[in-house]
Amino acid sequence: MTGQTRSDIRIGAEVDIVLKKDQRSGALTRGKVKDILTKSPNHPHGIKVRLEDGQVGRVKQIHE
Repeated sequence: MTGQTRSDIRIGAEVDIVLKKDQRSGALTRGKVKDILTKSPNHPHGIKVRLEDGQVGRVKQIHE
């Protein structure tokens, strides 16, 4: 599942995100969602989240 729709993302869900510094390379970082930072219901580049370890990025993949 892609991370473009806010309602698909839950606190504690395991996701792959792209950090700001990795936007050019597209390198993914996996972690569990602590906070959902994007307020709009959807975003074309992915919903911005904060992981439990404090890293912030846009969700590219949601793992069930």
